[in-house]
Amino acid sequence: MIPDFQTLMRPVLQSAVAGERRVSDVVEEISALFELTPEERSEMLPSGRQSRMANRVHWARSYLKQARLVRSPRRGWFEITEDGRTALAEAPDRITVAYLKRFPSFLDFQSRTRGPKDDAACTEESGDVAATPEEVLAAAHDEIRDGLASELLGRLREGSPRFFEETVVNLLIAMGYGGPGGRSAILGGSGDNGVDGVIDKDPLGVDQVYVQAKRYGEGTTVGSGEIRDFFGALSLKDVSRGVFVTTARFSPSAEATAEKLGARIVLVDGPRLADLMIAYEVGCRVRQVFPVHEIDEEYFE
Repeated sequence: MIPDFQTLMRPVLQSAVAGERRVSDVVEEISALFELTPEERSEMLPSGRQSRMANRVHWARSYLKQARLVRSPRRGWFEITEDGRTALAEAPDRITVAYLKRFPSFLDFQSRTRGPKDDAACTEESGDVAATPEEVLAAAHDEIRDGLASELLGRLREGSPRFFEETVVNLLIAMGYGGPGGRSAILGGSGDNGVDGVIDKDPLGVDQVYVQAKRYGEGTTVGSGEIRDFFGALSLKDVSRGVFVTTARFSPSAEATAEKLGARIVLVDGPRLADLMIAYEVGCRVRQVFPVHEIDEEYFE
């Protein structure tokens, strides 16, 4: 299990007793100390830009630096201070945010922090997991996104079948299908032979993708029979590609059936549909953006 950033504070401080340390080396050293598995070492933050372990080590060092227990002699390196050596003697087992409050420089840092303080959410006394600020931000973002995804699927289930078919085609157009102008057609209705829409795969319309859009209530599962029926409809139209989109989920047998058919049918279930709608802003829009800045080391060099 990857330690929280408070648990890492003392090991990070201890690592600098012998002299200057490079942060990346300390990440590897402490990963070995806590016997992290290869999977744990490579686990990434939701942003995909940094490993979770590296992020927590960096934040541990950052908090220690705010308390002036370490300092940065050059880019990517840190070293222990006399206050840091004193802290190792005073806190032989664990250094936490609560411990750092005894240092005026750290209290000064907290007083400059706007909004809820970290210690209210992740200190040792609260009993919660000590997440880094980036992890708290990512968790809040995920919670908002999950709520939006649930509401999108709810709205689609409440709408008409025709509206759902149009939404699916609009999503494909937003994803780049249909070429300039988004060439597509809704085919749902009598005589559609089990196909609800068609959209050009390329700008010239050389190849087309046929769409099956099925709106089901929550808890419904799409079976293999419906996949075979859609495959039969594609065969009648002599086309090579199909996308089966639903607000429900696919049964294991349905997924196995689609896999046997090779790349001819792509399955998009409710959760994936909601994710795509959010990613391409179909049925939703961005309300707020929170820029996250970091220090420009090259500027200060």
